[in-house]
Amino acid sequence: MRPPSTLPPALVERVLERLGFREAPSPCSHGLTALYGAWCRCVPFDNILKRLHLATGERGPLPGSDPVGFFESWLDFGTGGTCWAGNGALSALLESLGFAVDRGVATMLAAPHLPPNHGTVIVRLDGERLMADASILSGAPLPLPDRGPTAVDHPAWGVRASVAADGRCVVRWRPLHGTLDGLDCRVESVGHTLEDFAQRYAATREWSPFNFAVSARLNRDDGVVGIGLGQLAEFSSRGEQRLRPCTVPERTAFLVERLGIREAVAARLPPDEPLPPPPRSG
Repeated sequence: MRPPSTLPPALVERVLERLGFREAPSPCSHGLTALYGAWCRCVPFDNILKRLHLATGERGPLPGSDPVGFFESWLDFGTGGTCWAGNGALSALLESLGFAVDRGVATMLAAPHLPPNHGTVIVRLDGERLMADASILSGAPLPLPDRGPTAVDHPAWGVRASVAADGRCVVRWRPLHGTLDGLDCRVESVGHTLEDFAQRYAATREWSPFNFAVSARLNRDDGVVGIGLGQLAEFSSRGEQRLRPCTVPERTAFLVERLGIREAVAARLPPDEPLPPPPRSG
């Protein structure tokens, strides 16, 4: 019997074919680098199906809560998911291919004193811990250090990791919108289950910065492209940041032409709404 966190073999085969593999990558360093690199180029971080789900008042689990549903939607529509969905799906794919995976809970430190708000994937391989995050999309797995800093050097999507005074790993990465200095993601704990991820994802139904406006990101042509805060965004291959406002029709065209989202889905997205304060923030 398959472990509950692995995927049906026929679905794995379809996913790998879409990612560009003729045969399954081996659970080794080369295989992980190839698979994660393909993911960063092909599977967007986005909130498209979640935005539609909430805007139309649909009931039931949020889209992508289950890795099988995540991959079926990606194959049909080109959509990805936000952190809990995307990293849950990536972790299930890696486990199905024989990798040793830890699901991590982290904190995107957009403000001081935030509770954990991010799911991530850490692969144990040859005595190393390697972050392969479906939201950060670092192009290559990032070694998590025990002492000194580590990095994935790239002008557009480069990331670096260090160890804080309290022993927790902190990863500095570059959101498309924000300062070029980047944003810290602190790994809080590992050893979580897909059910943990699904429960944390479900808790974002009430409020999340990804509930009210379209956000998407994907590595393209040795750079990064995406959309958020009502703007089209890009990091060029030299790491230059470019932002410009867009209309709803421009947004639809961008999602279809640059990110590969099915037009029938992209065209249904409602206009962005202002981000309200979190519940009980007053």
